[in-house]
Amino acid sequence: MSEPSRSQAHVQPDAPAGTAAPAGLRGTGPRRTALGVSELVQAALPLIAEWLPTQRWYAGKGRPITGLVPVVGTPLQVGDPALLHLLLRVEHATTAGLPHGDTYQLLLGIRSQGPSGIEPGAVLGRLSQGPYDGATLYDAVHDPELTGRLLEHLATGDRFGSLSFRRTPGSGLPTNLPGRASTAEQSNSSVIYGTSYILKLFRRIHPGTNPDLELSLALSRAGSTRIPRVAAWFESRMERAEPATLGLLQRYLPDAEDGWELALDQVGRLKGDRSPGNFAIEAHRLGRATAEVHRVLSRSMPVARLDRTQTGRLATAMADRLDSAVAAVPGLLRFRAALRTAFQQLADAHPDGLPVQRIHGDLHLGQAMRTPHGWVLLDFEGEPAKSVTERREPQPALRDVAAMLRSFDYAAAHLLAGGPVDPELAHLAAAWAQRNRTAFCAGYTAGGGADPAASPELMRALEIDKAVYEVVYEARHRPSWLPIPLAAINRLALSV
Repeated sequence: MSEPSRSQAHVQPDAPAGTAAPAGLRGTGPRRTALGVSELVQAALPLIAEWLPTQRWYAGKGRPITGLVPVVGTPLQVGDPALLHLLLRVEHATTAGLPHGDTYQLLLGIRSQGPSGIEPGAVLGRLSQGPYDGATLYDAVHDPELTGRLLEHLATGDRFGSLSFRRTPGSGLPTNLPGRASTAEQSNSSVIYGTSYILKLFRRIHPGTNPDLELSLALSRAGSTRIPRVAAWFESRMERAEPATLGLLQRYLPDAEDGWELALDQVGRLKGDRSPGNFAIEAHRLGRATAEVHRVLSRSMPVARLDRTQTGRLATAMADRLDSAVAAVPGLLRFRAALRTAFQQLADAHPDGLPVQRIHGDLHLGQAMRTPHGWVLLDFEGEPAKSVTERREPQPALRDVAAMLRSFDYAAAHLLAGGPVDPELAHLAAAWAQRNRTAFCAGYTAGGGADPAASPELMRALEIDKAVYEVVYEARHRPSWLPIPLAAINRLALSV
């Protein structure tokens, strides 16, 4: 990739509150003298332009970069190694020729001798200009020493101009723990500190409080045991807008098991002894935990009731998403009439409107962890494809239930991937999914949630809406998985 045509690097560096702006990053040895932040960013831009599209969390794949516009650069450690925090706007040309862009968070490490023990994909390359000519630029998320420095800023509540580190009262954070990068994230990056804390770094930055921080704080302050407690976070005020959340530090769960992996283990046993397994016990417990989270959120956050007109708009929005999906995946066309009827039935079935509240927004088995003390829910960020404003809107609580039901279907279908379909195995997988879907709903009702069976039109519409989203996602990113949501679409269309 060539250097972007627009690369404005005149960025104002942040400085610790009450101090003068640092003269620059300082290194040692020949030519390792003062280097201003703007000069460093200018030298780094060509390397960033090549490296950024290769990252799993980069959302602009397939769209040529037309400009890199630094927003603010903040030195978090000077010397060798140095640590630079950078908010960078990445611009693309739209079909109408107008610029469109996203802001990303980068943590850049600079070492004169190059980092050791860091995976090649984390290295951006060698700087080729300025006093740091020849030094290696890399993603500091993979440097235990520099991520330890980040934890120190969180522990001491430092402030660097518009960049603020904030900790919750009584968190008592250590300042001497190195951090190791997790490989489990896709849309974000995570750093694990020993067996005590995990820091989620939001890569794609939006103005305003991230729902993950907002809801996690609300649940933590309410004393919920169904989430990892919030220890600290950091944020930046960009261009006088509402502060944007950059990172969230929570308690780490070293003894927890991933819900998706647990489910796949149970499903996998069907191939051996052809028994349905006993995951339904856990599904019931997970349903109860989900209901508990919803109850706490309904007490801690605003609730509302959609009137008849607003409920109709909800159904219309689902129909509009279906129309967009049909345009992207023509295979949906034969289901379109039945699915639109299901959305209309939702509007007709609730003339008095629907209660809505804040919810998880992207709940699936991979967002749930089984600890020795019960189920814990993670990642309240909402669907990454939606804007922060959309994610923060109150929704029917059963949207989370419908999303989890889709996850059970995915786990069961995973068993059948990669080979010819065994009819008996397919039957067992379908029975496993249904058993756990039923158990989850029963647990949700037992935990104080609304009985999903009492709102069949709403549940069907919500599940269709989720499956339509899955069809588009799989068509774009995992075509071999497309039959999974299409099978659900077929089943749901037949039920109309």
